[in-house]
Amino acid sequence: MPEAPPVIPAANGVAPAGRVVERAQLQDLLWLGLAVLLVVGTGLGTRMPWPADEPRFVLIARDMVLTGDWLFPRIGGDLYADKPPVFFWLLALGYALTGSIRASFLVPSFVAACTVVALVYDLGRRLFGRIAGLAGALMLAFCVQFGLTMRGAQIDPVLCGLTTLSMYGLLRHLLLGPAWGWYFVGGLAAGVGVVTKGVGFLPLLVFIPYALMRARGFAGLARIEGGARWALVVPAFLLGVAIWLMPMLVAVATRNDPNLVAYRDEILFQQTVERYASAWHHVKPWYYFLTEVIPPLWLPLSVLLFWLVPRWIGAFRERDARVGLPLAWVLLTLLFFSLSAGKRGVYIFPALPITALAAAPFLPTLFQRKGVQRVSLALGAVLVLGALAVLVMDTVVGDQRLRNTLNEAGVDSLAPVSIFAALGLLAWLVCAWKRPVLAWPTVFATLAVVWSYGIAPRIDGERSASTFTREMLAQVPPGTDLGLMAYKEQFLLYLDRPVVNFGHARWREGSQEAYDASAWLNAAPGRTLLIPESAVSPCFEHAQRQPAGTSSGDVWLLVTGAADDACVRRGDLSRALTYTPPRSTP
Repeated sequence: MPEAPPVIPAANGVAPAGRVVERAQLQDLLWLGLAVLLVVGTGLGTRMPWPADEPRFVLIARDMVLTGDWLFPRIGGDLYADKPPVFFWLLALGYALTGSIRASFLVPSFVAACTVVALVYDLGRRLFGRIAGLAGALMLAFCVQFGLTMRGAQIDPVLCGLTTLSMYGLLRHLLLGPAWGWYFVGGLAAGVGVVTKGVGFLPLLVFIPYALMRARGFAGLARIEGGARWALVVPAFLLGVAIWLMPMLVAVATRNDPNLVAYRDEILFQQTVERYASAWHHVKPWYYFLTEVIPPLWLPLSVLLFWLVPRWIGAFRERDARVGLPLAWVLLTLLFFSLSAGKRGVYIFPALPITALAAAPFLPTLFQRKGVQRVSLALGAVLVLGALAVLVMDTVVGDQRLRNTLNEAGVDSLAPVSIFAALGLLAWLVCAWKRPVLAWPTVFATLAVVWSYGIAPRIDGERSASTFTREMLAQVPPGTDLGLMAYKEQFLLYLDRPVVNFGHARWREGSQEAYDASAWLNAAPGRTLLIPESAVSPCFEHAQRQPAGTSSGDVWLLVTGAADDACVRRGDLSRALTYTPPRSTP
């Protein structure tokens, strides 16, 4: 059984216990804030958006601000139906307030990270005691997937924030209630999660194990007499979904635009139900999360499963719903994503905070075990030894393949690696001497700081494609009509003039984009077309081509002259979209 919440006595018998508790909780929050700041916050402002998804989402958000169309996301003027717009609204709000992509695009993820850690701490504190809550929240903050995901401008950090908020509200009611206000918040957050990313409804699955545990007489479930108020979660959920769905449906119905009708149908059906039931990409076996995601990405929590699983089993046997209910939801979420053929490691990220919550009551005791302390030392040593290995391979062995890889990534100096190796080794030695269990979080935080200020700025020009785009534009005389075929979204962030594109993600249509680009190229003299080298055949084999550079894993060419007539005849000029970036907007 989890330990009972500890009683914190008054200081010297003078200060009220409540004041001492508040002071201790404030100290906990400061430590947690420092942890999130080091692991996640050090990335703010150090770089521009990087592929694969960040440039696309930032571009959508910037264009929402510039065009005033907040209902229908667009890329380069083309409708984007892959994801609902709530996350784009947050990015757009940051851009509107600051006028700077660099300063704002990682802020929603950072706020989500702070929110998730704080919610895990507070719920863990209420369920298992302050020390357990602190241990669970700190464990979460230093997990690999938490650091990697929360440092990016993806949808998943915000989705994780909403999912955790929803679970917090529901569990506050089901385990500590009645708390009808939090119950409503739980349903509302799940609804907003759906219009952030379709799987935002997953917190509502918690009612399945709750009903089973209540029928089996599990201890720890709140005694709640609510009658019809139990249905409150339904309007709350629908209200959350309606913040975007209702105005979008009304706009589609009133504007009489077939493109908007197609957008509605794709985002409501193909990108949700069909994407789950008949996935067409990221196809993985059913055990993918168990073998390729959780073991490496949930470190160090995944290593502690050796000790945690027997304790979780014991909690189920003793019918402790405080541990069993969160853990049952995690298992349902894992099953939900495992049943779909399409899988990505980030899909189960929202389950990580609730797993840390279920582990919280056992962590303070586990941290005292010699085996757990050795695990922390070993994991920290892996990071330091990895950096030392890179230095040896470069300076002693002179491995040319390593040097080529670093050059391609834009790393022109190994000074940051040397700094991390020195600081990481020093931190590891101090922890090994004083408190071994802190070895992993200390070295991991050191890596985050060095990466943010020593490596990310050095590779930003290459990773963000800002260097390539500016060098490519310098080769095209001002006033020349420039078209982009099979372009990368990041190119549009650094334009200094209007360009033409032929739609987003046209690879789904085979060669049709090449036909449309051919028709545009031949429609007027003096035009220039940027294409990837892989797209030369069959339409541009006889056109004039000059190298434009390398970016995003492709060699790019500037094409002038005439495209193949057969391609031109199959092209559709109406697919050409003119995109005007903000710098050339009056």
